[in-house]
Amino acid sequence: MSWGNLDLAPIGNCTVSALVDRAGRFVWACLPRVDGDPFFSALLGGRDPAEGARGHWSIELEDQVACEQAYLRNSAVLRTLLTDRHGGQVEIIDFAPRFARDGRVYRPTAFARLVRPLAGAPRIRILLRPTAGWSDRAPAHTSGSNHVRYLTDMLPLRLTTNAAIGHILDERWFRLEAELALFLGPDEPFAGDVRTTLRTMLDKTLADWRLWVRGLAIPLEWQAVVIRAAISLKLCVHEETGAIVAALTSSIPEAANSGRNWDYRYCWIRDAYYTVQALNRLGALDVLENYLGYLRNIVDGARAGHIQPLYGVGYEATLTERIAEAMPGYRGMGPVRVGNQAQEQIQHDVYGQIVLSNVHAFLDQRLLRPATFDDFQALERVGERAFAMHDQPDAGLWEFRTRAGIHTYSTVMCWAACDRLANAAQALDRPDLAAHWRGRADIVRERIEAEAWHEAEGRYAATLGGDEIDVSLLQMVELRFLAPDDPRFLATFAAVEKRLRRGEHMLRYADADDFGLPETAFNFATFWLIEALHLVGRTDEARALYERMLARLTSSGLLSEDSDFESGELWGNFPQTYSLVGLINCAVLLSQPWSSVR
Repeated sequence: MSWGNLDLAPIGNCTVSALVDRAGRFVWACLPRVDGDPFFSALLGGRDPAEGARGHWSIELEDQVACEQAYLRNSAVLRTLLTDRHGGQVEIIDFAPRFARDGRVYRPTAFARLVRPLAGAPRIRILLRPTAGWSDRAPAHTSGSNHVRYLTDMLPLRLTTNAAIGHILDERWFRLEAELALFLGPDEPFAGDVRTTLRTMLDKTLADWRLWVRGLAIPLEWQAVVIRAAISLKLCVHEETGAIVAALTSSIPEAANSGRNWDYRYCWIRDAYYTVQALNRLGALDVLENYLGYLRNIVDGARAGHIQPLYGVGYEATLTERIAEAMPGYRGMGPVRVGNQAQEQIQHDVYGQIVLSNVHAFLDQRLLRPATFDDFQALERVGERAFAMHDQPDAGLWEFRTRAGIHTYSTVMCWAACDRLANAAQALDRPDLAAHWRGRADIVRERIEAEAWHEAEGRYAATLGGDEIDVSLLQMVELRFLAPDDPRFLATFAAVEKRLRRGEHMLRYADADDFGLPETAFNFATFWLIEALHLVGRTDEARALYERMLARLTSSGLLSEDSDFESGELWGNFPQTYSLVGLINCAVLLSQPWSSVR
């Protein structure tokens, strides 16, 4: 069985995460945090497991004939059931511990596995084959009576277990006659009985996730979809700082052999804005509050007001892009990139996204830390930058590497920054400041209406003074620049749909970019199409298209960044926060109200 597909299930605790395949194998996990070096790297290893590949943690059942997998209800705890041809069965429970302890959240750099026999006399073997750095190299290890230490470049890790250490080191087959507990975590002695302790950790972790889910304000319809998307978005949070990464992986190509392989394990200001927006709709204010702390630190550290498109989860500004030459890549389709050159780009939409993420804190009285006037003054510096840059060229939200323009989406975001600062000033009872920012918003609006409008075709263009079309024009309604019944939006939507729709799929844009013509559909763009269909009164069509998108979900209920036009096969990094946001936003928009069943 190969691991060259994206039918994967993430587990994690907002410190670390891992992707588990349908056979119950860890095939991707970076340590000590999501943007660290891969400890399990088989997803990008390019070698079949039958060839002795490294970079995975497998529990194999002799004579296996079947495998079933599902999350335990409302949690990030994964259960895999293996069955052999004699009727023997083995259950594997995988999780990363997460629960309240001593007034803090215990979320160690650790993974736990519980393996127990359910029927028959199953025989298993445990293959724990980590990698060191971005390579197929095995880390050095030492062992004791009930542990193995792995000496990686990033940090030493220790496997503590009640299994025979020789079984693991020699990868020998043995009969599973009692529950085994395996704890891969910090290199320190494990206090207490490992099996009993992991069972307790499991119970507490389940309770923690279920309490969080219980606080979500979910729609009536598609509840399971929304809950799974929300949990997975939370797994993309680095809780120590509040950063939200765009995806858990690097270098999954957007299309086969396309070279469009990017490292998404960082916090894009844009992606994080859409993530907190979606989770706010569900009432998950903890993610917003934590992210606002991250943004305050980014704004404080900004040089001369300039904000990069992305940062590391620890506020790092330097994310130099390089090629990991020793790794062949997903299905052998390199290159494998570490870091992201987009850190160097100019993208003016980030100023609007910072303001829009923050303005909630001036209005929502539920927050533990309501925004203050000092916060407003810091945010004004971002607004001033937005106003100064609104008519300057940038790389745009699609991060073109070889050309720049004055992108309508970026300019509308700069308008939104000024507009929302006026709203925040009003909430602070500062009409003078509200008038100041409203006036600046009006100036930017006039520029957009004069220069982004394509008079000859009667629609907006994707650049000021240009004629391009891209799907981000549909966001003019979401950002409240236009009303959905505005004839200008209706005309623009018609042009976008005609040019970019491909049956059940949507392109970001149809023109050639730095890598040629797009070869796959952008899933988030399809969700933007669904939203627009509903807003213009084509709700039945929107619901039908949403259901077809749900049919493309992995067995874990998730999506990557892109889809093949013909087959629907998933491409791009996984799980993609944009796509999960689309699942949530469309469900909230299209669902029947709870009052319909009361």
